[in-house]
Amino acid sequence: MLTVLTVLSGIALFLYGMHILSQGMEQVAGGKLQHWLERATDRRLKAAGFGALATAVLQSSSLLMVTMIGLVNGGLMTITQTIGMMLGQEIGTTLTGQIIAFDVGYIRYIAFVAGFGMMQFGKKRSLQRYGQVLMGFGLIFTGMETMSGALRPLADVPQISGVLASMGRAPLLGVLAGAILTALVQSSSATTALTIALGASGLVTLPGAIGIILGANIGTCITGFIVSLGASNAARRVSIAQILINVIGVALFLPFIVPYSGLLQDTSASLARQIANAHTIFNVSVSALLFPFVKQIERLTALIVPDHARPGKEHVTRFVSDELRGVPSIAIGAGFRELEYMGDTALGMLEKSRDALLGLDAAKAAEVIHLERDLLDPLCDAIETFVNGVIAEDIDEAERQQCFRIKNVNVDLERVGDHAENLAEAAQDRINHGVLFSDDAVADLDAAYQHVRTTLGHALTALHSGDRDLAEQVRLMEDEMDRINLATRERHMARIQKGHCDPEASLLFVESLRNLERISDHADNLADAVLARPGSTAPFGH
Repeated sequence: MLTVLTVLSGIALFLYGMHILSQGMEQVAGGKLQHWLERATDRRLKAAGFGALATAVLQSSSLLMVTMIGLVNGGLMTITQTIGMMLGQEIGTTLTGQIIAFDVGYIRYIAFVAGFGMMQFGKKRSLQRYGQVLMGFGLIFTGMETMSGALRPLADVPQISGVLASMGRAPLLGVLAGAILTALVQSSSATTALTIALGASGLVTLPGAIGIILGANIGTCITGFIVSLGASNAARRVSIAQILINVIGVALFLPFIVPYSGLLQDTSASLARQIANAHTIFNVSVSALLFPFVKQIERLTALIVPDHARPGKEHVTRFVSDELRGVPSIAIGAGFRELEYMGDTALGMLEKSRDALLGLDAAKAAEVIHLERDLLDPLCDAIETFVNGVIAEDIDEAERQQCFRIKNVNVDLERVGDHAENLAEAAQDRINHGVLFSDDAVADLDAAYQHVRTTLGHALTALHSGDRDLAEQVRLMEDEMDRINLATRERHMARIQKGHCDPEASLLFVESLRNLERISDHADNLADAVLARPGSTAPFGH
């Protein structure tokens, strides 16, 4: 029982070290992950490179897999691109095995203590991040040593040594054990670490260890499969693609484990290193073999999950999903894309409200009200909830500030929708009660509409492009709207004095003008969001 508890403690230390290392590396990489992702999505080879790099940075193939499902579910990546990333991910995940196969001795304690000191006493955030990485490494190697030390006495227990020896004679048993263990602990890296610890303790032969590692590649698919169950058909195909890649790879290697073991014995005198090399060579070989067949794999997933299959759960959002929150830099990028969609929707609502109010188009008025109540309001709530979830993660100050910008812009765009809805309801009042506007009143409102529409359009463009000059122009246009509002009200009062406007028409006119002026105010707030980033010429989300 003490041995079992010690081994479990070692696994816990290892997994916690991986978690800390992953968080630290993600924060060190910062927004670079989002930048690399955008550059990786145009070509298959780049996607594979990003998959390898991101897995090496995040130290978690499962986390990247869940993120890819979120990206596909949000339409930010295609299945072809994600299959390319998966093949690269298979290579990136081997880095962990190579690292933990080193015998670092007392260096692990130095890394742990130095990392803790940098995290605890470092004044700069960047120093604290690097300290977190060091501490993660220290915990990983401490967990490895704990496991190895606890496992060595088991070599003298006939029942245990007999079971492990049988895996060497029948590697399929090792495959099953590796798949089940990885599915349980949700970490192929932990299974690899335990296998290397078994090898270092002399408890497992190289063929048995290879079987366990092959099984770990299959077991790691369970996370993506579970996450994809409630997602779209495309996301489910991504999960199926991962299963196909790993099952095909294992099927190709399984009959040749014994001769493969013989070749690996020449790569190092250390069994732990041989196991790590087995993992690396297997994953690199499978990725290289399958890379030319990405399109065929995609077609196969379409056969397994056809278009007429049960659709995934409908989401009001297009780009953000809970699966992305584990990688904050990518989650924030998706949040800004969601704002672009929300902004385009709000701008369209403004244009439709004009046709409704001035053209007496009842269908357009109903459409604006529907968009506000059934799309924009729920979208605003979903973005707010999503961003709050990202803020709850361990993110740095720059990422936190980006989250607050998303929240502020989200509120402004929702308020634009509210005012467009008010204008649509004014249109319904005109239509239902036969309220007439004079030709001069229609011309005044149309001029205000055109000015506000241009102002909001420029604000959204500046927001997406980071154009500070255009943002400054929006602020000038808002000042001009204040003057238009004042002059229009004066002309309206003159018409009232001449008896050209009845009280009901006057009320609708004034309220409509007020709503347009408020939309201009919110456009000005969007410009402020751009100008609040001194010296930046990058898009708002970067």
